[in-house]
Amino acid sequence: MSGARMYPPRFFLYLVFAGEGAVHQDGREAGLYGGDFTLCDGTRPYEVGCPRGTRMLVVGICAAKLRRHVACPELLAAHAMRAAGGVGTLLSDLLRGYWCDCRHGLGAGAIEQVAAAILALLGAAYAQVPRAHDGRCSRGAAHRIRVLNYIHAHLYDSDLTPARIAVACRITARYVHYLFSSDRETVARYILRRRLEACSEALLADSQRGRTVTAIAFDHGFNSATHFGRVFRAYFGMTPRDYRARADVAPQPAGGDRAAAEPRRGC
Repeated sequence: MSGARMYPPRFFLYLVFAGEGAVHQDGREAGLYGGDFTLCDGTRPYEVGCPRGTRMLVVGICAAKLRRHVACPELLAAHAMRAAGGVGTLLSDLLRGYWCDCRHGLGAGAIEQVAAAILALLGAAYAQVPRAHDGRCSRGAAHRIRVLNYIHAHLYDSDLTPARIAVACRITARYVHYLFSSDRETVARYILRRRLEACSEALLADSQRGRTVTAIAFDHGFNSATHFGRVFRAYFGMTPRDYRARADVAPQPAGGDRAAAEPRRGC
């Protein structure tokens, strides 16, 4: 197999269900065994090899969505992640369990939560991989990783600002803004979007049914119910209460940014 250019750009996560396989990209080779996984950049050529009898799960993830959880994912292509304990094992078990269960059908709310958990664990797993000293990772990329890690760790702090981020990361506020200048959103918009997405997941979660919209908003870094309602409606096109009510009538989601998974046998 080989990668092909596509739009929107996607990364692919390859996880071995049974047997063994190898993924090649950027001159690296990831040898994978039962439970192991790796990422491939779908916008650039790569190869996947596996003997007959090998079963692999392939998960397509929109690049823009992946970058919200994994900084500089292109530097991690063909890096083998072992299912030998820690976060890597948690993610491997979740993905394998998800594939077994999704064939029997899951509700929209459950799929939202599982997708969020997969991305969160993926970010946690790759956060433990040393990259800052990779010769191809520029100083700017290394600073961006630090900034994103700090934002993710303090996302729900109501006083999270570019100035506070700059002090914590020992860079200037101007440089913090510069690190986001190549994106379509400013650092403030990035923080707002991540909070809104987290709130939307909480609003659909069965475990949060007994909590008010205001309580959920305050838990996720907002300090004004009016402001939360206004920005939520601007982003999702409906009020938080209407969004929550849709969980009872929403159809099975498909397409878009949602990760698409399929099993593949030996090739």
